Amino acid sequence: MNKLWKKLMAAVCCTTLVIGLSACGAKDSPAADKGSQAAEDAGKESVAENTGDSLLTEPGTYPIVTEPVTLKIMIMSKPYIEDYNTNDFTKYMEDLTGINLEIEAVSYEDSQEKINLAMAGGDYPDVFMTLEPDVVKYGVKEGMLIPLDDLIEKNMPNFMANASYTLDSIRQSDGKIYGLPSINEAYHVMYGNKMWMNSYKLSEMGLSVPTTAQEFYDVCKAYLEKNPNGVAIGDMNDNAAINWLMNAFILTPDDPHGSHDKTNSAKCIVSPDGKVISAATQPQFKEGLKYIKSLYDMGAFYEGNFSNTEDGLRSLINQDGEPVLFFPHLYSAKYIDSTASNEMYRHYEALSPVEGPEGVRVTPYYYNDGLYENRFVITDKCENPEVALRFIDWFYQPKSYVMAQYGTEEGVDYIWEPEGEVGVNGKPAMYTLLNGYTTDVQNHDWQVTSLFYGPSDVRLGESAAADLDKYDPTALEKFLYEETKEKMEPYAPKKGDYNILPIMHLTPEEQDEVAVPLVEVSNYIKESQVAFITGKMDIDKDWDSYVSQLDSLGLQQILDVYQQVIDR
Repeated sequence: MNKLWKKLMAAVCCTTLVIGLSACGAKDSPAADKGSQAAEDAGKESVAENTGDSLLTEPGTYPIVTEPVTLKIMIMSKPYIEDYNTNDFTKYMEDLTGINLEIEAVSYEDSQEKINLAMAGGDYPDVFMTLEPDVVKYGVKEGMLIPLDDLIEKNMPNFMANASYTLDSIRQSDGKIYGLPSINEAYHVMYGNKMWMNSYKLSEMGLSVPTTAQEFYDVCKAYLEKNPNGVAIGDMNDNAAINWLMNAFILTPDDPHGSHDKTNSAKCIVSPDGKVISAATQPQFKEGLKYIKSLYDMGAFYEGNFSNTEDGLRSLINQDGEPVLFFPHLYSAKYIDSTASNEMYRHYEALSPVEGPEGVRVTPYYYNDGLYENRFVITDKCENPEVALRFIDWFYQPKSYVMAQYGTEEGVDYIWEPEGEVGVNGKPAMYTLLNGYTTDVQNHDWQVTSLFYGPSDVRLGESAAADLDKYDPTALEKFLYEETKEKMEPYAPKKGDYNILPIMHLTPEEQDEVAVPLVEVSNYIKESQVAFITGKMDIDKDWDSYVSQLDSLGLQQILDVYQQVIDR
């Protein structure tokens, strides 16, 4: 795999990754364990009370401090970053802010265990940055994370100018803010339910692109008649194809979708009248199962779909002769190497949602998917939370999004506002990257482990040659933007339609109440929909008992809690 491709794939993968940080106290001030009440007080004390009026400069100016201060940072490690403490970007931030950064890097896989052990033992840092400590447990319940409400407006001019629209979304169940978000709005991910179609095969057979569920059925049938050993619909054990097809009958989100959505494994949606329901118990879902069963009975579903792994699906798609006509995924390059297999890569394009018999033609729009909550939280160890907030405030501006990931030297790492260049979104380009992502070991920047301020306009502001072939391996972002803009966005839910759940903040008691039911309900829905489709359960005869069993497993309990949270 060449270096350019490594950079591209690392950049795409960054839409799903997270990071961590910690910071605070004056350099010569020992961190003290203050306890829950002191945590509240720490958030309200002024800088003058803690360190004297002379410690901080004016908000939004640099350096931040007038005397040395150390911020202890815990950050997610990546194998391609050599040493955060000697990293070029780290040194840039130290020189800019006047703050000494002490960084401990931990792997994402080990991060939860390390956080929990540190919190339990009292040896935790001043600040966690995107390592996702349990804010409900350590903030709302135990007070080890301090509320930031009274500090944000006074100390974070960049955040208030660019990201204050997130404030209501990041409040916890007690109405307080314990953490700041990373914003990474990957436009194509917000319309993540995609079906990829081999349009070359369709053209070869003289078939039109299907726009309705019936046409989709007819295309699958015609394909299998001509190619008895072909696979009309390839999938894996997450059953994404079932969800995609079900959106011709009723809005059916992935379960769960996105970093913040830990709640939607019961296929919950919000009805037009604001009521939380499960799509999986609605009459439209039942009709959708009948339709999908007809595809299965016809042989459109590959027999191994329900147990297939990601690697298994990739192997199936890449068999000689391109046997798979349709397969679901966020982006096709996940399964088809756009460099080594570029001819095959060009054969696949996104298929717009198909229209069901009742006129439903919708795709979920995950409008909050780019908001990664609690990626910067301050603990009660922090002597001066204002220092930490002013440090992180630098990240909430478009140029910082580029510099933290790719390097700080203009003309070497990036060009800002390149003259005459056009962005991915067709608007004047915001920046051109000269030093892209790499999976090779480097010590120049933080890449994906930085806190992001990347709303869609910033992400899509990267320059892209207007005449660049969208199937070129270097044009992945452009390709996904155009496919999504043309084929997915027009079918997002409209006002008055069913919609996905908003971001919800449950109390500790509410979390406990739904924890077990969510697992059991989710498992039963997944098992039952496969059983209905394969004929092991009869859709008409067994439907009522299926709905009844979901209630006995706690579905109504889940719906009641979610309704309570939304109404709060």
